[in-house]
Amino acid sequence: MAHVVVVGAGYAGVMAANRLAAVGRSEVRVTMVNPRPEFVERIRLHEHAAGGASAVQERRGLLHRDVRLRVATVEEIGERSVRLDDGAALEFDYLLYAVGSTAAQGPSGTEYACSIADLAGAEVLRRRLPSLSAGARVVVIGGGLTGIETAAEIAYRYPSLVVELVSQSVAGWLPQSSRVSIEGKLTKAGVRLRTGVLVTGIRPDGVATDTGLLPSDCTVWAGSFSVPDLALRSGLPVAADGRLRTDDTLVCVDHGRIVGVGDAAAPPRHVGEHLRMSCQAAIPMGAHGADTVLALLRGQRPEPLSLGLAGQAISLGRRDGFIQATHRDDSARGFVLSGRVAAVVKERVCRFTVSSMRFPRAYRWLPGPTSTVPNSIAVR
Repeated sequence: MAHVVVVGAGYAGVMAANRLAAVGRSEVRVTMVNPRPEFVERIRLHEHAAGGASAVQERRGLLHRDVRLRVATVEEIGERSVRLDDGAALEFDYLLYAVGSTAAQGPSGTEYACSIADLAGAEVLRRRLPSLSAGARVVVIGGGLTGIETAAEIAYRYPSLVVELVSQSVAGWLPQSSRVSIEGKLTKAGVRLRTGVLVTGIRPDGVATDTGLLPSDCTVWAGSFSVPDLALRSGLPVAADGRLRTDDTLVCVDHGRIVGVGDAAAPPRHVGEHLRMSCQAAIPMGAHGADTVLALLRGQRPEPLSLGLAGQAISLGRRDGFIQATHRDDSARGFVLSGRVAAVVKERVCRFTVSSMRFPRAYRWLPGPTSTVPNSIAVR
């Protein structure tokens, strides 16, 4: 029986491990390696930080019963084994690289801010917010999904605080009409917008910008994402941003026994250029990665990845939201949904991401925007 090691237990890793265990029960033994035993719902970290719903779930009932969980950190990936931080080594026949992403390096002084990209940072903010007095200023840096949802959630949970969102733009990748709508909703929720502002540094008493110092009693860093450097440290081929380079079936280009899935994988542009770091992409990539491993084990040619996106769901507090429908290549369509109905849809999307991992055998996803041609794999 082949041994498959899954490194990382986020959305992609859990889906991959569960699908392997469910579909290939008589063929594989699955070990998942992750630094913590619980599952973190990353898309709920803004709620967790603001003191709403917890983003932490017990893995019982979520992880397939045949998946063994090893609580440890992988320090290095070798030819056929991984070295753990406790000095032990795990041998593998195949490895699924699913280490996910984390907050990118911010401006100088980021240590004075709470990061919202991981559970540790969300926990710090969760403890900090209740200690602030009425009228205290909370400055959220970043106009992407994370910054928007975090600012709105804090404003909803703590109406006595002054919440400001600082960024060059808000939802800048969306059409003008959608941006205007989201900005209006944020303002209505009590969030003060400071757009067209460049953050140059973070200080204990505020945020330095190109227009001067913005006072802050609590600063939240919600900038872009980056990936762990495990692949780079292990001598594996990586893209310029540190993601593991794969072919169009998600097999590592220089190591036929390693399959990359989720945020930390970089497939070729013709199958992955439109895929952003998100659970919407990570979960089907995890499922496809599991199918690729099973095909290799059976001596079959894996299928190339074909993955289409459907839209972007943004929560704006508990009672408001915004849904931007997209084409499969993630370009915006004309249809949008907003208000209380959008908030309900967003909540159902969050719940579906978890339930889909509980039923990995039945999971299906949208095909990609372009056709793909299978390529050959050399297993070594």
